[in-house]
Amino acid sequence: MFSKTDKSKGRQQSDGATDAKTAPSIISANLHIVGTLKTEGEIQVDGTIEGDVSSQSLTVGEKAKVMGEIVAEEANIHGEVSGKIRARVLQLARTATVVGDIWHEVLAIESGAYIEGQLRRSDRPLESGEKKLGRVPEPKGPAPKPKIAESGDPEKAETTTETSAGTPTEQPARRAAGS
Repeated sequence: MFSKTDKSKGRQQSDGATDAKTAPSIISANLHIVGTLKTEGEIQVDGTIEGDVSSQSLTVGEKAKVMGEIVAEEANIHGEVSGKIRARVLQLARTATVVGDIWHEVLAIESGAYIEGQLRRSDRPLESGEKKLGRVPEPKGPAPKPKIAESGDPEKAETTTETSAGTPTEQPARRAAGS
């Protein structure tokens, strides 16, 4: 119906316009999907997705929500994402809200975008073999208080700190720069 017949060779060939670029898959504003979405093409999300999304190109609209991991060659985020993002090219619009870690090769962030998570530049951000981003460990108690020498001179004071075995050690106090 929409194909052309090559009369010289007697075979059909499809319309080149549809081969070059297909229409995006659109998740409309009133659609809520629970599950994983995978495509080699383009997805435009205006609704809600609870699950992972993998595509060549992804656009998350201003009122859209994605709760899961995003893996895309190119991603444009205008709405909310709760989960990891792995994208070669990532653009965060001023209306974007991202709560999760981001792996990227190219990153553009508009003023006003909200990000809560760690950013990591990578030459291969789409590979899942990347090491997880490390968190800074919480301190194991209050910081040791320096002792003041009887003479009142902080240079002669000592502090007591615990070693990994839990035994106290004496160390000379260090002066802060400029004191």
